Amino acid sequence: MSDPIAAGGAGEGTRAVRAGLPEPVKYEPTLPGPVFAAHFHLPGEPTGPYTYGRDENPTWTHLERAVGELEAPGRDGVETLVFASGMAAISSVLFSQLRAGDTAVLPSDGYQALPLVRAQLEAYGIEVRTAPTGGDAQLAVLDGAKLLWIESPSNPGLDVCDIRRLVEAAHARGALVAVDNTLATPLGQRPLELGADFSVASGTKQLTGHGDVLLGYVTGRAGEPMAAVRRWRKIVGAIPGPMEAWLAHRSIATLQMRVDRQSATALAVAQALRGRPEVTGLRYPGLADDPSYQVAARQMRRFGCVVSFTLPTRARAERFLEELRLVDDATSFGGVRSTAERRGRWGGDAVPEGFIRLSVGAEDPEDLVTDVLRALEESAR
Repeated sequence: MSDPIAAGGAGEGTRAVRAGLPEPVKYEPTLPGPVFAAHFHLPGEPTGPYTYGRDENPTWTHLERAVGELEAPGRDGVETLVFASGMAAISSVLFSQLRAGDTAVLPSDGYQALPLVRAQLEAYGIEVRTAPTGGDAQLAVLDGAKLLWIESPSNPGLDVCDIRRLVEAAHARGALVAVDNTLATPLGQRPLELGADFSVASGTKQLTGHGDVLLGYVTGRAGEPMAAVRRWRKIVGAIPGPMEAWLAHRSIATLQMRVDRQSATALAVAQALRGRPEVTGLRYPGLADDPSYQVAARQMRRFGCVVSFTLPTRARAERFLEELRLVDDATSFGGVRSTAERRGRWGGDAVPEGFIRLSVGAEDPEDLVTDVLRALEESAR
């Protein structure tokens, strides 16, 4: 009898619960505990899979298989590598694929750390071009590029681009394509199925979902580009601890339940905010009247847990955050406990002073909507 998970035919909840688990062994745990080892017994020639702790670890192996089964279910020739953080994963792709004289295309409205990455790439003699995510604007600056970096939905503005269209255009010009899939998660979209060469994400966010693990990963087709990513991980030692890898794998089991609950509640929050006079610039790709909805609906299966909007002033935004009772004022997103922040406090994001990024957790939808609306009313006083 064929394995429905290996064949990609199982439901997403079933796949998430069982992803990456080893074959059952009598009297052994279903998910083996973390393996803490800097080195392994290695008599004779080093022919086995585990030699030294910077290269491989059995706990990573289980997690990498799990992520691969979610990012590319039923597909052979796909490899996943886990990293110490999302930025470690991002850096591994950019710095392993690009050389002095190459050109990279980045989003101008992407993750806050990308300007730091741009500065480092340029210091190494790599040309960097940028364009916004919305309207597939990166198409206009693709000629001569070696690598296109896509972030869709973008963070924090939640713009969406047509990934398949950009991939086809980039490949026609000989460029590789990496997609930051952090905000969508593998249950929201699968970049490799849309033609991308790499799917990259911070597992710190919704993938693990509890705000207690820093992690990143890269999934891509097996071959020289992924081999270069692996070499980069070995060279810089950007590896996760076994405990973090084990916690991440454990957390993936509830991913489908969390993503479904959070996506549905995010839509409810966005709908409740839509009619508020003090709210402008409301964005959520799952809203039927959102500028990105038509494109998002073609390539996303779920629309994520983040809602963004702008309040009239910085002071109003700060009062709103202070009045929230079920939402923590914290950075990051994707956790089971709702969080929100005024993004302008960090600098670096081209957003108004009153811009709010709200990450919807797993609270009861009615309670969360009530809390958000109450905080809006209180903040007006």
